[in-house]
Amino acid sequence: MKTRKLGNSGLTVSALGLGCMSMSGIYGTHDDQEAIATIHRAIDLGVTFLDTADAYGGGHNEELVGKAIRDRREQVIIATKFGLGGISQSRQAMPVNGRPEYVRAACEASLSRLGVDVIDLYYQHRVDPSTPIEETVGAMAKLVREGKVRFLGLSEASANTIRKAHAVHAIAALQSEYSLWTRDVEAEILPTCRELGIGFVCWSPLGRGFLTGQIKSSNDLASEDWRRNSPRFQGENFQHNLQLVEKLQTMAAQKECTPAQLAIFWLLAQGNDIVPIPGTKRQTYLEENVGALEVQLTPDELLQIDAIMPPGIAAGSRYPTALMQMVNL
Repeated sequence: MKTRKLGNSGLTVSALGLGCMSMSGIYGTHDDQEAIATIHRAIDLGVTFLDTADAYGGGHNEELVGKAIRDRREQVIIATKFGLGGISQSRQAMPVNGRPEYVRAACEASLSRLGVDVIDLYYQHRVDPSTPIEETVGAMAKLVREGKVRFLGLSEASANTIRKAHAVHAIAALQSEYSLWTRDVEAEILPTCRELGIGFVCWSPLGRGFLTGQIKSSNDLASEDWRRNSPRFQGENFQHNLQLVEKLQTMAAQKECTPAQLAIFWLLAQGNDIVPIPGTKRQTYLEENVGALEVQLTPDELLQIDAIMPPGIAAGSRYPTALMQMVNL
């Protein structure tokens, strides 16, 4: 497995990570046994950068990851997040907490659920508008000095917030949504990270599964699947976005790979500081995602993909209105 460095932090991770959120039922049912087997298979394949959060499944996800890596701790880089009150299955906003006293309590709870002595990369899940970022990161920095956390990260933070945070303590990585159908970060946030030497971790690199070409209608989603509330998965937006994916499928067929592999390779080609973390709860999809590392595309072919999905081409916002308001712009 190839590796990449997250900016200037000194933290080296596998070039592809594993997002573990879906293992806790966010996109329908979950199977702990298959999830653990998927994590073990990931480690065997060299995918050692595992991403979780205390909000996923109300702590279930961290406990699951902890169980899976109990006898493999030295083989993995564990990233987890704090500050979000839970993952909503509706369109409603969720409570955000970045108060210093909460930072410490959340970290202690995550360490316990994961069953580890130190968290490799600790993110603030969402920026708390009621708490100055300097205070939140100051509390996170104390955890580093105490040896409870190795590196710090932010998620869905604006360029201005990133600068303020980085001035308090070095930020190793920013985690935000980035994919062929969500390219907002290219305008200001990604350049800011590169200027400051901060690595970029892409969550939802497959557009919550839409870019795989496996979702043809809303009937392909379980009744309890969170994506049914996403504007991009609804009505005319769905049909517009489906046409984009069909074009991607045509190109993937020509390259003898899958649309998912094409989408992941495109991200990897955006820079050596980019680390996608496609999420899955099944070994088969994990193996397909890892296969993206073997795809070969010419500069002209990358431009063809850009032409299929230029910035802003996707129909619908990436979140319902209330959840979009939680993104630090």
